[in-house]
Amino acid sequence: MRVVTWNLWWRYGPWEARRTAILAVLRELRPDVVGLQEVWDTRDTGGENLAGWLAGELGMHWTWGASHDPGFWQRRLGGTAVGIGNAVLSRWPVAERAVLPLPPGDGDGGRLAVYAGLDAPGHRVPFFTAHLSSAPAASAVRCQQVTALAEFVARRRGTGPFPPVVTGDFNARPDSDEVRLLGGHRTAPPVPGHVLVDAWDVAEPGAPSATWDLRNPYVAGTSSGPSARVDYVFVAPAGRDGPGHVRGARRAGDGPVGGVWPTDHAAVVVDLSDEPAVPADRFSGRGRPGTPGS
Repeated sequence: MRVVTWNLWWRYGPWEARRTAILAVLRELRPDVVGLQEVWDTRDTGGENLAGWLAGELGMHWTWGASHDPGFWQRRLGGTAVGIGNAVLSRWPVAERAVLPLPPGDGDGGRLAVYAGLDAPGHRVPFFTAHLSSAPAASAVRCQQVTALAEFVARRRGTGPFPPVVTGDFNARPDSDEVRLLGGHRTAPPVPGHVLVDAWDVAEPGAPSATWDLRNPYVAGTSSGPSARVDYVFVAPAGRDGPGHVRGARRAGDGPVGGVWPTDHAAVVVDLSDEPAVPADRFSGRGRPGTPGS
């Protein structure tokens, strides 16, 4: 089972060219599930949802959660009415969904987490994607958001054999208090007995890890650095031969596509063990088309 998490940089920059580059990267990766942050939505003005468009092009299902307070982003584009939120793309049907508004930061509200229960063959996959506050001094706020997220995951993890998978842009480094809260080894977890492991721990030693990278011109124009990994795939601990065991992790979308950088973040790609076989032609266009979220 291939999982991807990716912040799509909303409607900033050359968004029309960027969405084509985003699609090209996802086509090459052939993911089973994708957690997306900063997804734009213009359906209120007769347009489309970026996640819906991607799902249609890839033959995937999708669901999305709209930010309850999009003004932080809209003011930065001069008062645009474009919506923003998180989304999930899935090769399997989305059987249930829920949205959690996260505790707000100072002037940085509207962050959220989305849950999607995915009907994979033989079991349900509890999948989550979240977007935390971005201010450098907002570690305390992010700790509150991680606590709310951990409680949300504990309530929605279900009783099936597949462990919960949590993805997202945490806007925090791996050694930060907010990230350590999820692991349970160096900090007590917010929900006793419920811990998540960082899938990057199995990445190749020395592999490029920064998802917020000064090599990216969108980052170089807005940040003085340093480069850092701020995007994650977390999984509840699983047995070595059981579903959800982490087999590999790497970056993707970390360079230009046809001369265009897809977003200001690199994606994280994680391969998890899964019992059902994966059809080789899942993106051949013969599958069921994407179904819109609400």
